[in-house]
Amino acid sequence: MTDLQNERVRLLVKISRLYYEDGLNQQDIAKRLGISRPHVSRMLAAARAEGIVNITINNPYSREQNIEQELIETFGIPDTFVISIEEHSEQRLLHQLGRSCAVLLESMLKDNDIVGVMAGRTVTAVAAELEYFARNGLQFTPLVGGWGSTGSSWHANSNTMMFAERMKSNYWLLHAPAVVVSQETKELLMKEPEIANVLEIARKSTVAVVGIGQVSKEATIVQTGYFGNADLNDVLRQGAVANVCASFLNVQGENIAFSAKTRMLGIDVSELRPHTHVIGVAGGQDKVKAITATLRGKWIDTLVTDLETAQRVLDFHKHNR
Repeated sequence: MTDLQNERVRLLVKISRLYYEDGLNQQDIAKRLGISRPHVSRMLAAARAEGIVNITINNPYSREQNIEQELIETFGIPDTFVISIEEHSEQRLLHQLGRSCAVLLESMLKDNDIVGVMAGRTVTAVAAELEYFARNGLQFTPLVGGWGSTGSSWHANSNTMMFAERMKSNYWLLHAPAVVVSQETKELLMKEPEIANVLEIARKSTVAVVGIGQVSKEATIVQTGYFGNADLNDVLRQGAVANVCASFLNVQGENIAFSAKTRMLGIDVSELRPHTHVIGVAGGQDKVKAITATLRGKWIDTLVTDLETAQRVLDFHKHNR
């Protein structure tokens, strides 16, 4: 090694110690050494490339994160969060999914974000786990109308209020059912300025928190009376396996047409894609086909799910192309 090369290595080591051992940031190092911050950044990168700095991460979550990467590569979505759950009860699953998504929102939400909120127990679990963190100008808005006359604690309006109260933020409410008796009724309701305004705000959501529903008689949308048997049978005939917002998807993730669409008050998932970061939160064996369809259609940007469900999704996708 020449004297010049030796001094270059000496400088790389010095900068590395200042950054990794002494805790100085890049701007502090630049000021101390009289060089530019971008040059400090390049020197730190060179130190790693040349083996002067070796970073070892003690990772207790490698199994989950390997599955996360496999989901990202398989479905081409930006990100996933996979959590391992030892106790496989429905309540524990909801609690863990809610907590993981709440932490994600803390790092994701920015000042002046408009957050669209869906109905459902999983989304309620997210709101329940949310702890206040300071953001200015947040707004929360429901993405659909009311789901029947029961289960009000996890209607979209109720979920919206819970999110907003946790975050000490403003919110909007959609005072209308998700499905009405006729297209004429929908058109009349849409002429109400308050309803039209809330739906327009929902379309402008910058972040959305949505559940991913299966399509069956056991699905929440059916159990609440939100969707009648005739409507359910119609979407099943069209091949629906997933419900996201006011949309139904077939097994390939295509947004299908169905007769009740003309009677629904809510945001179609396609309306969110151009400008909204959509977080899908779902888990459990009964959601595998629905989650797979949603991922295939790339209707969400981030999936929050559990390890067992994630593995089943990958297996289902592999064997059911």
